[in-house]
Amino acid sequence: MFGTVVVGIGIAGSVRLRDMLNPMPSSPSAHLKLVGFVSRRTLDSINEVKQIGLQDALGNKEIQAAIISTDNKSHEENVRMFLEAGKHVLVEYPMALSASTARELWELAEQKGKILHVEHIELLTEEYKQLKKEVTGKELVKGTLHFTGGALDEERSGFPAFSGIARLTWLIDLFGDLTVTSATREEQKEENYSRMTAHFQTANKKPLTWIEERGPGMRRDKKISFCFKSGCLENLPEAPRSAVGLFMQDQNLFAKKLFGQVSREELAAEKWRILRCLDLAEEIRQHCERPAEIHS
Repeated sequence: MFGTVVVGIGIAGSVRLRDMLNPMPSSPSAHLKLVGFVSRRTLDSINEVKQIGLQDALGNKEIQAAIISTDNKSHEENVRMFLEAGKHVLVEYPMALSASTARELWELAEQKGKILHVEHIELLTEEYKQLKKEVTGKELVKGTLHFTGGALDEERSGFPAFSGIARLTWLIDLFGDLTVTSATREEQKEENYSRMTAHFQTANKKPLTWIEERGPGMRRDKKISFCFKSGCLENLPEAPRSAVGLFMQDQNLFAKKLFGQVSREELAAEKWRILRCLDLAEEIRQHCERPAEIHS
């Protein structure tokens, strides 16, 4: 059994608590034992799970693993503290708000001999699995992925290329390595509106565009337009929801890693994908933050 603590009791953290309390029988997660939770708020207990202090969690020898579900800006600090304390770590995406920090954390995990698992449930949805089946083996001509959603507090969630890294993960996983060719951002701060547009090339020099658009009242939605030599895919495929929740699937994967049930090749491919996406997010931010050129 791996004694585990959940850090941060927001939407994701509450689901993590629920899943820890109700593991699938005979699943890898059944070997994770919930010791307590850490929260900035005073909650005392939730479903008879006790609240514990951060320092107590770091120093508790019964705790071998931490699930970090805080807001994005706190991921780095918490991941670093728990790795330094010799704990395995599962962290919600993005693992950090800069590429260089993410690499430091991964190196720290390797130095400590600990698992650092980054949640990317967007790859676990039935919708995405079906999309990947439909894309695999086709020759891309051009494509666009356009996400819309409600406004975010950027101070807590980070630059859109980081807070929206799930979309970048889709593109990398579907089409392989990408090169950023340009990126811009339109903001209406008084309206709390933001639209980031990033342009890429695939290894075969085919163009891809990612648009991340957020504002008050905007419906959460993803639109695709992927054109191949054989035709265009303009709608996400319909797929039934899995009987196993996304966070539970992710938790099972974390537990499999703890038990050495994931191959070195899979771990290396996942590490490359996660760090490459963060590198691209950093490049996009740099493009967007460059002052506009003035032409006379």
